[in-house]
Amino acid sequence: MSAPSETYAAILGATARIEWQDLEPHFARGELLVVDRALDLVSVAQALIDDDSAAVKGWMQQGRLANASDTQAADWHQRNPDNLWAVVIRPWVLVQERD
Repeated sequence: MSAPSETYAAILGATARIEWQDLEPHFARGELLVVDRALDLVSVAQALIDDDSAAVKGWMQQGRLANASDTQAADWHQRNPDNLWAVVIRPWVLVQERD
């Protein structure tokens, strides 16, 4: 297995668990992207940084990366899950609910 890139390591270091109340303002501004549980949150963030439009477009077409929906926001507001992880890749905040 190869060592992670410096960018990957930096993103990983900036990734943290977060509460829904802290994400709500980003959702309200349309800046919240939801990453499917099957994807690596850090790899998705790196694809955005690297402007890997083919990967990002593919995930979006598959529904594996999408703007947070009103339904998703309402669910998180109601449940207040403790397993949300996020990373900021301006102007986006990527969020993933982990198992």
